[in-house]
Amino acid sequence: MIDQILAYNKTFVAEKAYEQYRTDKYPDKRLAVLSCMDTRLTQLLPAALGLKNGDAKIIKNAGGLVISPFDSAMRSLIVAIYELGVEEIMVVAHSQCGACHMSYDHFHHEMVARGVTDETLNTIRQCGIDLNRWLDGFKDTPESVRRTMATIKTHPLVPADVVVRGFIIDSVTGELQEIVSA
Repeated sequence: MIDQILAYNKTFVAEKAYEQYRTDKYPDKRLAVLSCMDTRLTQLLPAALGLKNGDAKIIKNAGGLVISPFDSAMRSLIVAIYELGVEEIMVVAHSQCGACHMSYDHFHHEMVARGVTDETLNTIRQCGIDLNRWLDGFKDTPESVRRTMATIKTHPLVPADVVVRGFIIDSVTGELQEIVSA
């Protein structure tokens, strides 16, 4: 698959297809969107939000979560605020999210089946990583959005004037439902 992508890329560049996507690193709408990496959202999310290339910083991960105040999603949001001028953040989860059913127990079984040893997993735990928490999903999507919003809003490095709002997007229609903070 990667070789096919590389072949396509050569044509893309040779035909200058990139020209329609030119922009700079600053989001025109001063917006960051934290969302799930689900493939259904690749084109649906920006289309449903009316975003074009250059409008927003879009940060994606499994579940659209900030799982700790110093994870990579939070780091990206901090950089977006201070380096790129972001003033508003949308947390956008989605319907029928696979992260609703994630659990370390499932991953442990899959890891062992693919050759990861319990010794390796124990070494990771000894380094202070709680694999149960790190690989756990969530059961309640609105509550997950609220938790992520709260982590962002109360982060000591996020200025009080940054607007943080949360939503669930329908994975089929793109309709947004706002989730209010608790």
